[in-house]
Formats: sequence, C-alpha cells, structure tokens
Amino acid sequence: MEQSAQQTAHVEKHFTAPDVIRDIVIGMADGLTVPFALAAGLSGAVSVTTLIVTAGVAEIAAGAIAMGLGGYLAARTDREHYFAELERERTEVVELPDREKQEVRDILTQWGLNEQEAEPVIRALSRDPRRWVDFMMKFELGLEEPEPKRARNSSITIGLSYIAGGIIPLAPYMLMANPVTALIISVVVTLIALFIFGFVKGKFTGVKPWKSAWQTTVVGGLAAGVAFLVAKFIA
Repeated sequence: MEQSAQQTAHVEKHFTAPDVIRDIVIGMADGLTVPFALAAGLSGAVSVTTLIVTAGVAEIAAGAIAMGLGGYLAARTDREHYFAELERERTEVVELPDREKQEVRDILTQWGLNEQEAEPVIRALSRDPRRWVDFMMKFELGLEEPEPKRARNSSITIGLSYIAGGIIPLAPYMLMANPVTALIISVVVTLIALFIFGFVKGKFTGVKPWKSAWQTTVVGGLAAGVAFLVAKFIA
C-alpha cells in the first residue's frame, strides 16, 4: 500500500522548450545586450542623448530585421532539409530494403533487443513503407517534421523580442537629456532586466534559474562595459 502511494505521488517533470520560447530567448538576449552595449559605448563619446537615441533606434530596427530574417532562413532550411531527407528515405526503403532493414536492426540492438526480438519489428515495418520511413526519420536521423508556418512565426517572434529587449536600455536616453544620468539609469534598469530574463530563461530551458540569471547579467554587463571603455578611449 505504501509503495502504491509512493508511485502515485511520484510525478516526473520534463520540460522541452517549445520553438516559440527558444525564439523569444534568442531575440531578447541580443535585444537586451547589443543596444545596451551600443548606448553605453556612445555615452562615453558624445555629450547629448539625441545621437544615442537615433543610433539606438536605427540599431534596434536593423537588428530586429536581421535577427528575424536569420530566424526565417534557419526555419526554412530546417524544413527543406527534413523533406530532402524524407525523400531520400522513401527512395532507400524501395531500392535498398536490405540495407534499411539492417539499419533498423542496428537501432533496435542499440536499445538492447537481440536479433530474434528485433526480427518481428523489422518484418512489421517492412510491410508498411510509410511507417518504416517514419521510423527511420525519427530514430535514425532524429528528425521531426517542422510546422508549416514555423519560418514566418519564428521571424516575427525573434524580431519583436529583439525590439522589446532593445527598448529597455534605450528608454532612459529617450526620457533624459543628460547622457551620464541616462547611462546610470540604463545600466541599473538593464542589469535588472537581464537578471530577470536570465532567471526566467533558466526556468524554461531547464538550467538552474539563479545560475542562468547571474550568467546573463554578467555577460550583458561586460559587453556594455567594454563598449563604454573602448568608446571613451577612442574619444
């Protein structure tokens, strides 16, 4: 009875970050870091915030387009790769069935089945080419069919996330005329945002949240600090 209760109480928690979460992480990570570093760097070289805001807005626009386009092309490439491999597997199960059966046998023996246990599975798959191809795609190549709208959705999500992240470090420069004051507030606000973002990212991706939060904050802070010192040195 006690064992039954323990089994009932045990709940396994596995989280695989969906594509949209991955896209948000990609967009927000660069959106928070790159405009932050740019604004901090310009703060060490100019005396008015107008130029910083102009450059920052231009960078956010360019960065959002570039990141969104990159996400679109990556998703399109994944889909094209999937269907190219799918067509190849369909051809091979027809033209090279013996080799494909051996590949199934190799997969099953890696899972701990002996040859006698594997043979019924091989025979069953070979009678159904569609399921046979699905098996090879998933377990030989590790590929799942991408969603049809994945490329469009990925580009939009990454681009909007980049804009959302980029506005945070730039906002103080939009509201204040003194670049030094704006820089101080931007640093404080952005480091807090980086910490929160890192913590949430850790929650979603399975990394220890506090570790992820500190790592994200340190990386973003170092990038801005280096940009500021370089601009100050050149100026």
